[in-house]
Order: sequence, then C-alpha cells, then structure tokens
Amino acid sequence: MYNLALFYKNGKGIENNLEKAFYWYQKAAENGCKKSINILAGYYGKKTEINLEKAYYWYQKAAENGITVAMLNLAICYEIGEGTEKNIEKAFYWYQKAAENGDEMAMFCLALYYENGVETGINLEKAFYWYQKAAENGFTDAMFNLALCYKNGEGTDMNLEKAFYWYQKAAENGITDAMNNLAICYEDGKGTEMNLEKAFYWNQKAAENGNEVAMYNLALFYENGKGTENNLEKAFYWYQKAAENGITNAMLNLAIYYENGKGIKKNIEKALYWYQKAAENGDEMAMFNLALCYENGDGKEINLKKAFYWYQKAAENGHENAIFCLAICHKNGEGTEKNIEKALYWFQKAAEYGNEVAMFNLALSYKNGEGTEINLEKAFYWYQNAAENSFTDAMFNLALCYENGEGTEINSEKAFYWNQKAAENGFTDAMFNLALCYENGKGIEKNKEKAFYWYQKAAENDNERALLYLALNDVETEKNLKTTFYWNQESAENGLVEEMFKLALCYKNGEGTVINLEKAFYWYQKAAENGYKEAMKTLAICYENGEGTEKNEKKAFYWYQKAAENGITDVMFNLAICYEIGEGTEMNFNKAFYWYQKAAEN
Repeated sequence: MYNLALFYKNGKGIENNLEKAFYWYQKAAENGCKKSINILAGYYGKKTEINLEKAYYWYQKAAENGITVAMLNLAICYEIGEGTEKNIEKAFYWYQKAAENGDEMAMFCLALYYENGVETGINLEKAFYWYQKAAENGFTDAMFNLALCYKNGEGTDMNLEKAFYWYQKAAENGITDAMNNLAICYEDGKGTEMNLEKAFYWNQKAAENGNEVAMYNLALFYENGKGTENNLEKAFYWYQKAAENGITNAMLNLAIYYENGKGIKKNIEKALYWYQKAAENGDEMAMFNLALCYENGDGKEINLKKAFYWYQKAAENGHENAIFCLAICHKNGEGTEKNIEKALYWFQKAAEYGNEVAMFNLALSYKNGEGTEINLEKAFYWYQNAAENSFTDAMFNLALCYENGEGTEINSEKAFYWNQKAAENGFTDAMFNLALCYENGKGIEKNKEKAFYWYQKAAENDNERALLYLALNDVETEKNLKTTFYWNQESAENGLVEEMFKLALCYKNGEGTVINLEKAFYWYQKAAENGYKEAMKTLAICYENGEGTEKNEKKAFYWYQKAAENGITDVMFNLAICYEIGEGTEMNFNKAFYWYQKAAEN
C-alpha cells in the first residue's frame, strides 16, 4: 500500500495522482505503516483539503510509533495550538523526544526553550548543549546561536575564537546576522586577526542579503575608507538603505549628508525629514540638530517653539549641548516663557556634564542672584571650574574674585596668574589688569617693561583704559593715535590747558585726525590765552608765517614777547630781531640788545 502510494505520488509507471496517493497512504496508515502515518499528517496539513485536527491526529500516531519528524511536527502543533489546544509542556516533551532521536531542528527549538526558560527554568548550559548538537548536525540557525554563546560566555566559557568559527560557519550557510557579526570580528580583531578587507567583504554580503545593521556598517566603511576606498556616494546609498530599513543612526547620518551635500546634492528639506524621523525614533543628536534647524530656519521658517520642544526632548535624553541650549531658551524666553529658575536648573545640569559656558553662566547666576540667592562662594566655585576648563571670560572673573576677595580670600598671586591666563587668551580687560599688576607689583615683582608691553597689547585690542593710559603718558602707537586725539579733545573741551596744546599738535600733524591748521591755530590760541608757555611761542610762529590764520606781525611780536617774558629762551632771539628791524613794533636798539643778551645768557 505504501509503495503504491509512492508510485501514484511520483508518477512512476502511471500518471501522477495525488488523490490516489493520499488514498493509499491513508490505507497503509490505517494498517499500521509508520512511514505512511507521518506522510498522511502532512497531506492533511498541505496537500489535501486542510484539516489540522486530522493532521494533529496522524502526527501523534506517527510520533507514538517512533517517527522522529512526526515528533517534531507534533511539538509544533502543541506549541502553536494547531489541530489541538496549545500545550507548551507537551511541546517541550516532544521537542525533547525528537532531539534525542537526532532531529536537528528539534535540538534547536529545545535549546531555545532552555535559553528562554519556556516550560523549564532557564538553563544556559543545556541551551548551549543543544545548540552545539544542532550546529554539529548542520542546523545553520543553531550555528549562529552557538557563536553567541561562545561570545557572551553563556552556558560555556567565553571563547572568541570558537565564536568566530561558528559565525563563519553560519555566514557561509547564508545567515545574514552571522555575516554581520563575522564582519565585526574581522573589524575588531576578535577571535581572529584584524582584517578590514574581510570585514568590508562580509558587511557587503550581509547588506546585500538584507541585513540592515550591515547596511549601516557598510556605509561607515565607505565613509571612512575602511577596507575599501573612500566613497561618499556609496556611503550615502547604504545609509539611505539602512534608514529605509529602520536604522536610527543611519537616519541621522543620512540627514547630515543631505544637510552638508555629502555624496548627494544638498537638500535641507530632506535633511529635516530624516532628522525628524531619527528624532522620533529617539536619537538625541537628531533631536538637537532638528532643534537647530527650527531655530535657524533651515529648511523651514524659524519656529522657536519647535526648537525649544526638540531641545527639551534632546536634553531629557542626555544630549549635553541641548541641555545648555535649553537653559539659554529658559533664560531668554526663546520658544517658551522666560524662567530664570529653570534656566539655572539646566545650566547646573550642563555644568555637571562639563560645559564650561554653562559653568560660567551658573557662576553669574550665583553672583547676581538670578534664579537663586546670591552666593559668592558658589559663584567662585563655578568661575574656577569654567576657568580650569579654559573658558577665558571665567579666567578674568576668577582673577577679580581673588583680587577683591569675593567668595574666597584675597590672593594677589592667584589674581595675577588668572589675569595672565586670560590675557594670553586675548581678553583685553585682563591685559590691562595684568599691566597694572606689573606696574604696581601686585602678585608679581614690579616690571615697567612688561607693564608697558601689556598696556600696549591692550591698546592694540582697543581697550579704552589702556588707550587712555598711553595717551596721557604720550606713548604713540599706530593703534592709539585716534584715541589719543579723542581724549585730548575731551580734556581740552573740559578746560585742561596742556591738552589744548596737545590737541593743537594733533590737528597740525594729522595724528588721529585730518590735518587742520585752522583748528590747530584755534587750540594754540586757547592754550596761550590760558597761560601755556609753549603755546605762546607756537602761536607767535603761526602769526609770523600765516599758519591757520592770516599773517600778522604785530600779533606775532605780541606772543613772542609773552613767551619770552615767561622764560621761553628760544623766542628771546626772535623778539630781539623784531626790535632790531622794527617788525610788529617800533625799532628799538636798546631793547634789541637786551633780548640778544638774554638769549645769549640762556
């Protein structure tokens, strides 16, 4: 009967006829033929009108008659409740029976039961045992799971070489997850020597076979030129494939490629789309970048509320820069209501993550009592932390704390140290303070040369106090002439006689302003009228030569006389000439002789 069924099934010596094959399998099974019993169950499940109850019945009969494959199929029926009620206990029993009879799929299923504690407590040693048995019998999924056992030391000692061996076996048998893990072994040199070319090969194999993690890894290899030449176009292609298959990191990188035009034409709208997708999948970097897009209007109109929303999401997921940006939003009321207390909270969080700008802002909050009570000790603490993390503004403020004893004891040496650090980092107020330290010997020995150097550096960086210092001390530098002119003008207009004369010189020589002899004359006259001796002499010369005014010999004589009478020796000779030749006055030889004699004596 069994053989007749085979002839009808295979069309041997007669036309193929599955109905008659089924009939004779059934007859043979009813007469106790073990082979027919299992085949008959399969017919009820697939090749004839589906009848799961009858399929179950005949699998049970075959299993009870020792047919191993029927034991497996019966276990499946119990596991999924097909043709009978679901019964995991019985499923476990029949998987075990089939496994003990050499069925590799049953071995694998039994291992899964032991690994996951289904119907039995978790037993990793037994799971390992049955994975090993199934793998050694050629069951490819078991090869992969056996490799994982060796990798993680589950049910056996960790053994990366054996993990590599079974990844390789599984990969060669088409298991894509194994291909991916094999690539990782080659990339990291785990269980084998590092070989980036082979890592690239297996990433490519896995990616081409649909493994989305391998797609992402393959993109990384192309991006970084690992195991192959750098190729941003191919990197983009595989990021896109991985992103479309749900890999969040790939979505982020794809967005970055679109934003920056890497491997593809720049497209801000698509960048925004993929940032959004990655952000919705929980990637905090994507949340942060999406917030930046909304803040800056990249790809869409500026939307500060959405920027705030995504900064908050990213911050709540631990993104350090987002934490700081969220603090700024609360501080300035950007996208949300202004809330100094919340700003302080997020500055604190960012500071604890090592953000030096947040540390500085936190210090300012404690110093000024913004969102908290004034606490100079805490302000000092956070200035110090920010300064030690190379934040220049904090270095300067820390120097002030040491100088003034705010939140700490006065310490001139440390004040000098932090002024120096800030000055060397380009902070102009620190340059000026450093110059003062050198000039006055505060925290360091007096050093006039170094003081001058730092005054000059500060002035060259437009520090007004340094420019004023150099101007008042008649120090000329290319940078400070305009400021010298400005301060001379301010002082002259406020009645400082010497500055009137200096302002006149600026106008005469074009120092810090355009040459203007009329204005030079005006300020010489103002200074002379206010008793400035040098201005009297210069005013006389202006009248004599017609500089900034019309020539006037009488007025020239008048101011030569005033200057000479005030002890300006080099005009005594000029005054003598005036008397001798009668220039601006009547000729008078006696007076000419007098002033020649005075000039000679001096």
